[in-house]
Formats: sequence, structure tokens, C-alpha cells
Amino acid sequence: MAATRKYAPRKKTTTKIEPNLRHAWLASLGLLVAARRESKAAAQRAAIKAEGAIADARKAVKRAEADLRGGIDSVRDQVQPKVVQFSSEVEARLAPVLDKLGLKSKQARPSRTTRKPAAKKPALRRSTRKPATRVAKKAAR
Repeated sequence: MAATRKYAPRKKTTTKIEPNLRHAWLASLGLLVAARRESKAAAQRAAIKAEGAIADARKAVKRAEADLRGGIDSVRDQVQPKVVQFSSEVEARLAPVLDKLGLKSKQARPSRTTRKPAAKKPALRRSTRKPATRVAKKAAR
């Protein structure tokens, strides 16, 4: 059998590192880098939240506008027949008075139709740019 070799116990040599100015400098640099990185990330998160809020606000405005337009259309559809009826009643009551005065009454008046949406203006066409005419150079003598 082989003899086992016993090693001498190692001495624990730990030297205490005294903090000095270099350590403080390196720690402050690390702190600045970490703070810069976190501030950039926080700014990006805030920008993303702001963009999301703007998009949500735009959607809400579009939705409100669509609801308002739909409400106006429904009110117009309800009111328009009543206005036509009222107009015809007024004309019927005024017809005898106009006849007595010798004025012509408008008997065959066409019924009102809903207002058509405004036509879009056509885009202006730009004329193509024509190059300037070149003057022939006179040959030098």
C-alpha cells in the first residue's frame, strides 16, 4: 500500500483591503453608469406610455365623433318628415290668403331631400416643368 502524503495545513492569509480614493472613484463611475442606464430606460417607458395614451385618446375622439354623427343622422331622419309636414300645412293654410291677394301659390313644390355631402375638391394638377430653351453658342473665329 502506498503511503498517503500529508500536506501541511495552509495558512489563511487574507489581507484586508483598505478603501482608498481609487475605490471610491470606481464606485462612483459604476453608480453613474447604472443611473444613466436606468434613466434612459425610464424615459423610454414614459415615451411608450405617452404614445399609448395618445393613440387611446385618438381612438376615443374618433369613436365619439362617429357616435355624434350617427346621433345627428338619426335626429335628422326623425325631424325631417315633421318639418315637411309642417311646411305643407303652412302652405295649405296660406293658399286661400294668397289667392285672395292675387299672388300665385306654389302648388307643385317638390319635396325636400336630404342634403348631399359636399364634393371633394379635385387636387390641383401641376404642370410639368419645361426646360428653358438653350441658345446656340456662336463659334469663336
